[in-house]
Amino acid sequence: MSNTRLVRQIRNAPQLPTPALVISKLVLCAMPIAEIVIGAIHLNDCPRKHFIPIYLIVLGAFGLMLAVLSCLPCAQEPKDSTTNPLSRLCATWNSLVSLFLFCWFICGNVWIYSIYKPNFDKNTTATDPYCDRTLYLFAFWVTTLVYILFGVFLVGGCLVLVCFYLCGRADADDNV
Repeated sequence: MSNTRLVRQIRNAPQLPTPALVISKLVLCAMPIAEIVIGAIHLNDCPRKHFIPIYLIVLGAFGLMLAVLSCLPCAQEPKDSTTNPLSRLCATWNSLVSLFLFCWFICGNVWIYSIYKPNFDKNTTATDPYCDRTLYLFAFWVTTLVYILFGVFLVGGCLVLVCFYLCGRADADDNV
């Protein structure tokens, strides 16, 4: 298979049925909603790092906003490869929100990992302030999950590239 034919097939990939798209969007919105809820419920439950619940609320709100904006018609790429001002504005907005989320994620890493294994006991007389167990562990594992998924996608992408390279070498009829 030539490279141009492969690229053409990737560009003309079949679309998923609408119910599958709706279900996938709902599943993708579950995590941001959970972040907002956990952050709001435990807003004052982490005196050790009071930014952790705020981190979860903002992360969830902007993640949810990105998911909702991706459903709008302005976010879809036109089939005739033309761009209109609304489409460019939507792409610029998505890029700015994504950049903000990246920076916010870095801040959240500092807040969460800097107090690893905080005092979970609210009733202790120790001078070390506490942080609610549910709040902290949820924020910790949400942040760690991003790194796990990034690693899986990185390894998977490298494997796909190796497969393309090996399959490309075995193709003797290509005139390159």
